[in-house]
Order: sequence, then structure tokens, then C-alpha cells
Amino acid sequence: MVVLGRRREGSARALQAARPGTAKDPACGLHGDPGRALDLDGACPGFAAFAFQLAGMRTSLAGTSSSIILPLPARHAAARTLSVLLAPSGFKECLLPREVAACMAEGVRQVLPHAEVLRAPVIDGGEGFTEDMVLALGGRLVEVTTSGPRDEPLVATIGLLGGRRRGTAVLSVASAAGLRLTPSQDRDPLRATSRGVGRLIRAALDLGATRIIVGCGDSGVHDGGAGLAQALGIRLLDRQGHAIGPGGGALADLASIDLSARDQRLATVQIRAIVNPRAILTGPRGATRLYAAQKGADAAAMATLEAGMANFAAIVARDIGIAVAGRPGAGASGGIGAALLALLGARLVSRHALLDRIGPFASLLPKADFVLTGEGRIDGQTALGKAPVAVARRAKRLGLPVIAMAGTIGPGAEAVLAHGIDAFIGILDRPCSLAEAMADAPRLLTAATAQAVRLAMAGGRIPRDVAAIH
Repeated sequence: MVVLGRRREGSARALQAARPGTAKDPACGLHGDPGRALDLDGACPGFAAFAFQLAGMRTSLAGTSSSIILPLPARHAAARTLSVLLAPSGFKECLLPREVAACMAEGVRQVLPHAEVLRAPVIDGGEGFTEDMVLALGGRLVEVTTSGPRDEPLVATIGLLGGRRRGTAVLSVASAAGLRLTPSQDRDPLRATSRGVGRLIRAALDLGATRIIVGCGDSGVHDGGAGLAQALGIRLLDRQGHAIGPGGGALADLASIDLSARDQRLATVQIRAIVNPRAILTGPRGATRLYAAQKGADAAAMATLEAGMANFAAIVARDIGIAVAGRPGAGASGGIGAALLALLGARLVSRHALLDRIGPFASLLPKADFVLTGEGRIDGQTALGKAPVAVARRAKRLGLPVIAMAGTIGPGAEAVLAHGIDAFIGILDRPCSLAEAMADAPRLLTAATAQAVRLAMAGGRIPRDVAAIH
């Protein structure tokens, strides 16, 4: 499937007026500048909707006329060299961001063997976060024993950064509480626990960390970070004074929070949580309504989880004095953002701050002629600040065309066309099961990327002497 954006009048003026910014993001109210020794204290990049001009090549999809242009900057005509920037997110439970970029690079080279392929896989706090941060900033990986969503033993990695960032540990929720860790038929967010993430934080403290960066993404739990808190000595008690049980189903039993036995080292460590700024804890756009179903919740379970989250937020506000219910980012990773903020004193940082400050994206973007991004599923939620839209908004500041690759396409995907993405392409080439698609994802993604490049060339904007068309 290929979906193209329609022509928008007057957008050239909007593009001309658009400027990159570093003001606090009005949409999330979070802070984040991962530069300056990973302070993660600065301002979050501002989000703005950038219009785009579509003209030139016309195509018909199901009898509907649409327009797309993939113009190249003026420098391309002189240099006779095409630069393609690959900035994908990961395909959840399937391919890490760097693996997605590798497949896309192969697809580009199949069509444009002489093109300059620039890779900037998105670091957004999800799967592969720890490894990607160590690759980008330098350091080493340490294996530690922790536990998974069903409290089963497992081995995960902690990144220890070096140089001027010595003393900083990096870890991810996905490595101890990730969706990938539980087979789909066994997922139960009423009982799945984040205790393993708390054990990772404790292990980081044992390794001497004075600063901890926690990537919150791709989680398979929905317990408000209760298990994480309990692993660090925080007592979450029911009305009889007993510890509540594991999972989101137990949050309705919470009656009080006791910090007196909390690990004392947390008082002096700095914690930064990398979160989706759009993730809030409760309500119609809260974590339960948007994300619990993919973690295994049916309608009855979602009602229980929402009630539990509301109770958790109320007890936190009463006992800790911090309002988390509507706090941007507090709903990240099934409410782990709320626990890190209120119970561990963490600062919540928009994951989009990493796009501008960590890794090669910011330096490579001005060198690109057009941009390919993508994620495992493009749907209505993608437009709510997910990685492909964050990439596209920044590309549009430079007037660059953007195509997004999608493992699957869901309801509301067309919304991304209003946020800088010029076209999105599903990678499936035949009817198949999800398991078959995931197993064949590298080949499908490579082939679909090649098709995306051919689509870009079809407008006649790439000189033939830089292309080898197959």
C-alpha cells in the first residue's frame, strides 16, 4: 500500500517561516537536552506542524487523484550525487532501529548503487536503547541478572558511559519488562510486573552510578511502576498494611505509600527518564486506553487497569504531593514514568530531545536530499509525536521530502500526512499472518524500500546519470 499526501496551497510561506527551535515543547512541558555531559536538563525541541508543497508527479490511487513531489535541493544538480538519509524507528518485537536502517540501506542501493546512504536510526528509549546509547556516546555494556514481566529470571544489559560521562548508567525498560519478553498468548497486564526494571536500577547503583538514564518504551507491563518501586524498597500497602501484589490488577488495592525503606542511594543519584511526551496516565487518551490492548488486555481488564491507575494517581497525590494523572510522560511504559517521577525523583525528558542531541541525525539531516523513516505500525497514534513524525517535522524545516515505511498500516494513518510525511508505504507484498510477516521482515522491508526509491525517482527529479534503475 502506498498513500500520498495531497497538495496544500500557501505552504511555501509556511515552510519559509518555519525555524528550528529549542524552546520548551508546549505540547509536553518536558525538559531535555541530552548534550552537555548528558544533563538532560535543557529545553525540549519545539513541535510545530510544517506545511509542505506537493506538485509535479500525479498518480491515481483507487481512482482518486493525488499529488506528490520529491524535489531535490539545488545543490544536487551541481553535485550529481544523491544523499538519502535513513532515520527509522524500530519495528517492535521484530527489528531494532539499526537493523531497520540496514535493510533500508540495502533497498536504496538496489536502485541507486552510487547514492550516498546516510544512516541515523532513531534512539527513542525503546528496544535497543542501551546498546544504541553506548554506540553513540562511548562506554561499555555490563550483563546483570534481573527478572522479566512474569518475574522470571533473565539477563539484561546496563550501559556504563565513559569519558566525561563516567558515572552515568543507561538502561531500558524493554530489557526487563519489554513486550517482546512475553509470548502473545501469555500476556496478562493484570499480573505483569516492572520489578525487573527496579532490579536493573539497583544493579546500576551497585556499579557505582551517580546518574541513571532510563529508556521508557516498548514495555509489556501496565503496573504504574509498582514493581519497580517495590524492588527499591518502597512499600506499597493495602488497607491491612500488607504489600500489594504484582501487576496492574493490584493497583486498585493500594491504600498508602511508605518511602521510609527506599534505597538510600536514590537520594543522591540523578535519574532521567526518556519518555513519550504524549503518554499520560489516565483518561480517554491515557496509557490504558491507548496501549493496554497490545499488552493483552481485553475490555474487562482495561476497566480494571484504568480504575487501578486512577487510584494509584490519587494515592501518589495524597501521600507524595505530586500530581501525575495528567502529567505528560507519566503514562510512559504503562505508568513507569509516573513512578520514576514521583517515587524516585526522576526528571522526565522527551524522547525527541535525543533526536537532536544524541547520534548523527542532526548533523546528517542538512546533507540529505530526501529522507526515509518508518516504524512497525503507522496509524493514528503515529501522528501523536512518534518517531516518524518527529523526523518528518525536522526534515520539513529544510524543505526535504519524506517517505515512511510501515510494517503494518492501521486506522487513522492518514493523519501523518498533515505532519510532514509525504507518503507512507506498507511493506507487505502478500496476505500473510503476523508471524510470517515478522519472520520475513528483512526481505519485505528491503524490497519495499527499493519501491519507495523508485517512486521518488518517478517524478523525474533525480538525474538518470546518478541512478541505475532495475
